[in-house]
Formats: sequence, structure tokens, C-alpha cells
Amino acid sequence: MPAEHDPALLDAIRHALEDAGELDEKVMFGCHVFMLDGKLCAGVRGDELLVRLPPDLHDDVAERPGVRPLAAQGGMQGYFFVDPSGYATAAQWQFWIGTAKAFNPQARRSPSKRRTAAKRG
Repeated sequence: MPAEHDPALLDAIRHALEDAGELDEKVMFGCHVFMLDGKLCAGVRGDELLVRLPPDLHDDVAERPGVRPLAAQGGMQGYFFVDPSGYATAAQWQFWIGTAKAFNPQARRSPSKRRTAAKRG
């Protein structure tokens, strides 16, 4: 059974994103995720932080301690899990959340299931 998502981390993300745009929460990838303006921005799985960053930062960010890509095979460029040691300081937290928030307006929105089905129909 998966670990419960860290409530303090969930609250910290809510607080960090509350004034950034339309914020929705849902469950995806076994994570509690925060959708900012309809696009995945951040999330929590257990005590790990999930962030969506610019894909062109992927290789540099993947080298940071306490960080691992969402997909080990590399199919999800820019998506990372960060363990608590990687977001423990204010500077680390600001990097992850600030970069995810700043990237959100440029992030591509995933096609909705309805739009995809309508195109096939």
C-alpha cells in the first residue's frame, strides 16, 4: 500500500500556488497533483515533491542530489521527483516551486480525453 501523501508538503504547495492562477487538485501517477491553469505544475507522492520544469533543463536538473526523473526511461522530459533532502532549504524550495510556476504558462496542455475522442470520432 502506498505511503500517505505528506499533508505539510501538500499545504506548502497549495500556499505557494494559491495566487498563481486557477488551481485544481487530482490524483495522477499515484500522486496528489496540482493543476495550474489546467496543466500539471507540482505534486506529492509520499514525502517526495513532483515538479514539472522546462524540458531543456532536464539533463542539468537530473544531476542534482535527491532528484530522479518521473520516468526512468526518459520519456517525460522535465518531470522530476525530489526527495526531502532536495527541497529542505528555502533556496531549494524556491528553485523547485519557482521554476515550476514560471514554466507553467509555456507548458503544453495535455489533450483532454473528450477532445481526443471527438477527433477520432
